[in-house]
Amino acid sequence: MRLLLDSCVWGGALNVLRTAGHDVEWCGAWPEDPGDVEILRIAGEQSRILVTLDKDFGELAIVRGTAHCGIIRLVDLSGRQQAPACLKILAAHGEELLRGAIVTAEPGRLRIRPAD
Repeated sequence: MRLLLDSCVWGGALNVLRTAGHDVEWCGAWPEDPGDVEILRIAGEQSRILVTLDKDFGELAIVRGTAHCGIIRLVDLSGRQQAPACLKILAAHGEELLRGAIVTAEPGRLRIRPAD
């Protein structure tokens, strides 16, 4: 799957996800942070699922109705837990994400908001 990791996601997740066969870009490698609205726009334009720790993207998608290609929000997971959590989510809910779902993962809990 095509993923865009927000700069707040641990950079080490990039190689783990690539090794698993995903096409991954990381905002942390960009020369500057373009801001949440632009990051979500870029993810949508490139048909990438956005992976973030930031709740603002969910608000942009839900409250403002900003188009997106799926969002994974990781809550209270250490850097080393982020890539394994993404791999599990993608395996179990990848198709839902591609349809625009928002998945929030935290220790012991997974919430899925299907696309409208």
